[in-house]
Order: sequence, then structure tokens, then C-alpha cells
Amino acid sequence: MKKQRLKKALVIIIGAVLIVNAAVMSVTSNMNMGLVVNFVLGLVLLVYGMLPKQTTERIPKWLKGLFFGGIGVLLCFAVFLFGFGLNDTVRGDEDAIVVLGSGIRGEMLSVGLKNRLDEAAECYRQNNDALIVVSGGQGPQEDITEALAMERYLLSLGIPKGKILKEENATGTYENFLYSKEILDNTLGKNYKVCFVTSEYHVFRAGILAGNAGVANTTHSHSSTAAYTVLPSCFRECMAVVKMVLSGK
Repeated sequence: MKKQRLKKALVIIIGAVLIVNAAVMSVTSNMNMGLVVNFVLGLVLLVYGMLPKQTTERIPKWLKGLFFGGIGVLLCFAVFLFGFGLNDTVRGDEDAIVVLGSGIRGEMLSVGLKNRLDEAAECYRQNNDALIVVSGGQGPQEDITEALAMERYLLSLGIPKGKILKEENATGTYENFLYSKEILDNTLGKNYKVCFVTSEYHVFRAGILAGNAGVANTTHSHSSTAAYTVLPSCFRECMAVVKMVLSGK
């Protein structure tokens, strides 16, 4: 009986934490499917933990197994994506550094996007012959393009304006690479090496989509993700990987 109460208390605590996490994130970043999954999962766990034992016992075991098993698979996949992106391959001899957009709120950069730009600036300091392509269009809750906001931040870090190229039309990762490739083809010709910079959980999918978009000679460098954004970011990325597999983009 004591063990059962402990399990229920743990489920309630996890559910409450996920709900609070989603609420905080909704204030500091744009709404996305990762936040929705975070909130819904937290709500289901909270309600399940608060239900009386007689009610939870009526739920079929196969349904409970499917639900909690699905959570386990989701978490394992998220851990894989996160771990995969920690292994940087940047060499320091790349011709261009492509920074993938990550959403802004109004004109304000998200924490994740700032981290990507900080990492890109560090890569540039190690290889100041490279051009930096900032890639991202204007979406909901955004007053300017992501690329413009990114350029402004890099300029504030002391990156020369002449070294920054803006790609302002992309609405997703595939387009980030596709449109950045067009700019780089026109600027550098056909033979060049690219380092793309993105969050660790995003590296796996970004690498595949870079190849799909025709950007073949790539390395990558990851930026770190703030702890409170890890779960919604990874949930969103898991769904994005599934969408990529189904659509190819």
C-alpha cells in the first residue's frame, strides 16, 4: 500500500512539473507542438495520479502499458537525439557557418537561439575566414525575420557585418539548408565546406536534411540547451523526426 501511494505521488509530481514547465515556456517562447505535448502529458499524469485506486484499476492493463510504454519509448528516443548531437565534427577549415533559426518572440531572441549564435561566434573566432549565414524567415509572434534578429545579435558580439549573410525566407530546417545553399552557391561557387550550428537535440535531423537539400560537405557544432527547455524541445524534435521520415522534409 505504501509503495502504491509513493508511485501515485511520483506520478502527480511529474505531471505537475510538466504542466508548470509548459506554462513557463509558453510565456518565454512561441507556442509549438513540443509545449502542447509537454502540457497534455503532464495533465494526463496529474489526473491519473489523483484518481482513486478503484478507478485506475478499471483501466485495462494493455492501455496503461501502451501509455507508459509509449512515454518510455519517447524518452529513450529523446535521449538518443540529445546524445547524438553532443559529438561535434567541426574542423575549423569550413568556408561557411550556417546558423539554423529557432524562433523569436517579437524581436527578442529565444535563449536557445542566443546559444546557437554564441556558438557560431565562437566557431568564427576559431576560423575568421568563414562567412556566417543566419537562416530563418518571419513566423507567427515574430515582428521581424529571425535572420535579421540573428544578424543584430552577431553584430553586438563584434562579428563584422561583411561576414554575415542573411537568409530570410526559410520556415523550417529543410528550407534553412535549401535557401542557404542558394546564397552560398552564388557567393562561393560549387565547392565549399559548411559547418552548421544548432542545438544538440536538433543535430541528427539537421544533418539528414542538409544532405536532402544538397548540402553534402558538412560538419556541425552544437549549442547547449537550457535545462528547463530540454523536455519540450526534445518532444517537439521527436515529432519532427517522425514527420521527416514520412515526408522526406
